[in-house]
Amino acid sequence: MSREIVVVGAGMVGVSVAWHLKQRGHQVTLVDRREPGRETSYGNAGIIQREAVRPYPFPRDLGTLLRVVPNRQVDIRYRPKAMLSTAGPLLRYWHNSAPGRYDRIVPQYAALIGQCLKAHGAMIEAAGAESLVRRDGWLEVYRSEAGLKERADQAKADSERFGIQYAVLDGQALAECEPHLKRPLAGAIHWLDPWTVADPGALVAAYAKAFEEDGGTILQADVTHVSKDGEGWRVTTSGGDLVAETLVMALGPWSQQWMGKLGLSIPLFVKRGYHMHYAHSEQRRLSHWVMDAEVGYVLAPMQAGIRLTTGAELERLDAPPHPSQLAAAERSARDLFPVGDRVEAEPWKGARPCTPDMKPVIGPVVSQPGLWLACGHGHQGFTLGPATGHLLTQLIEGETPDIDMAPFRVERF
Repeated sequence: MSREIVVVGAGMVGVSVAWHLKQRGHQVTLVDRREPGRETSYGNAGIIQREAVRPYPFPRDLGTLLRVVPNRQVDIRYRPKAMLSTAGPLLRYWHNSAPGRYDRIVPQYAALIGQCLKAHGAMIEAAGAESLVRRDGWLEVYRSEAGLKERADQAKADSERFGIQYAVLDGQALAECEPHLKRPLAGAIHWLDPWTVADPGALVAAYAKAFEEDGGTILQADVTHVSKDGEGWRVTTSGGDLVAETLVMALGPWSQQWMGKLGLSIPLFVKRGYHMHYAHSEQRRLSHWVMDAEVGYVLAPMQAGIRLTTGAELERLDAPPHPSQLAAAERSARDLFPVGDRVEAEPWKGARPCTPDMKPVIGPVVSQPGLWLACGHGHQGFTLGPATGHLLTQLIEGETPDIDMAPFRVERF
């Protein structure tokens, strides 16, 4: 039976939820203050990461902690005041990263990641977005033999356990694959399953257009209030009130701002990140997405230029940008590959919505009938949006989902 459903948040997750619900015949309105795909989903590295079966744990070994403490790294930086303000969630994150707990989380997370290619594939076809997508994987590059060997051993174990495909390239094979990488390198892991996207924001926009062409409604407006309205929900926006039987909140890094208003206590925190585009050189081309694994940045040959993305910054969501992390990444990147001049005046800044157990929140709010959440996807909202939309729709429809969704339930917190 068709329902009136409002989805708040038009990033990859929210657009995917709206698309799947519309496919099942519901009357769906998608609301966001900006056009679809212009916030967090715009700024990522553009990889649909089928290989990412392990969420990012909090570092616990002494060597990594000592490396991070001076706060000059590319892969992770922190602001002490922000860490104090999120001390509770961060402490739980550290606790859940202990080997025993982390080992229990990995297969749960891997089951969700395993849905990503099939889910994206259906939406890419529906949106006619094939021109944005490449299916030749990406390269995780290592400067040291020790780093390459350790990662190759883990890749072998994960391949046997979770069915991911990869190849280990030595220095010579890497040079043949990417001849314009400048420094001597030990080699790389070539992840073969993932797909890469030349314009992440454009892919989200294509999905949103397919949703709209199928009869869905997109409202660009500020959401100012959400409240129970009889058996349903009322969403007050700058474009008028919406009343629906079912409400899905998919607000990414802004989810925490609404949880308290809805009477929920979910310990979300953010990891911020930056990117900048650089001119392509006609003489020296980058053929694959390349991660400098031991430094912590990605170079991605996108439509707008070569996108350089940083690692994580533990900082308040709305704090001013700090350019030093991107500057450090740029220095390292120029040591690896001859990127051209910056093509934008200012870096892009965004934030990843994270949970202490590294798993997203996907499911109903049991205490508030008709309210559903889809948030907390950490580093993988772009990868997991379509799978989240498919699985959440199965739950809303009362069906048995394709994987066990208990690990992602709201009430676990």
